[in-house]
Amino acid sequence: MKVVLLTAALLALVSMSWVQAVWLGRLDPNQLLGPWYILAMASRAKNFMVEKDMKNVEGVMVTLTPDNKLRVQSSRHGPDGCRQNTVELLKRESRWVFENPSLGVLDYRVLGTNFKDYAVIFTQLEFGDEAFNTVELYSRTEMASHKAMQLFTKWSQGLGFKSHQQAQLQKDLTCAHKIFQPMSLLVGKSLKVRMMAVTSPTPTLALVFSECHTLEIAAQRPGVLVEVDRHCLCSVAGGAGVLLDSCLG
Repeated sequence: MKVVLLTAALLALVSMSWVQAVWLGRLDPNQLLGPWYILAMASRAKNFMVEKDMKNVEGVMVTLTPDNKLRVQSSRHGPDGCRQNTVELLKRESRWVFENPSLGVLDYRVLGTNFKDYAVIFTQLEFGDEAFNTVELYSRTEMASHKAMQLFTKWSQGLGFKSHQQAQLQKDLTCAHKIFQPMSLLVGKSLKVRMMAVTSPTPTLALVFSECHTLEIAAQRPGVLVEVDRHCLCSVAGGAGVLLDSCLG
């Protein structure tokens, strides 16, 4: 049954997405990095129909590890309050497909995006004896645009999800914001950093840099989140870069 589910989902993806895949291949995959809200979801999980009306908006932070794994950190509401989770995904030969079967993630791919505002993400999951797939609407802001919702609906319906298998998540952002808190601490004062723009990734997601520029973030500026890790890798909403010298504050 699991094999049938995965095969059917992937066949549907192939039939719908060949033009989209060509378009995505021209874009910078590093633009997927940074903070996102999950505002809508379609799922074939067995408990989704019962739980969907109680599901709140989720927060997601996407980064690259030093060895080019895609790290996806999420914060969502659970039975015992906010629950945070981190998975690291390996890239397949395809530019836009990631996986980590040992953690139950058989397929994680971008179906459609403009990166600036939204992305539609497909996942194939397997936990114990349950295998299912999901389509999620990632948004840079707390409200999805009409175009983003249209794209989410198009993909969900195209992949065979019924209306009762889809939901717009409740606008409770308490847990979603927790994944962004480490970055928000850095926005307590004016932060000025020199960065390099990521302009041309290689097929292996190694970074090619050019266009040195300065990014200045005023204290408490709404909608701007910055993360500086121990490698001085900086992620900002809508893009990523590496500090030229050291982390400056």
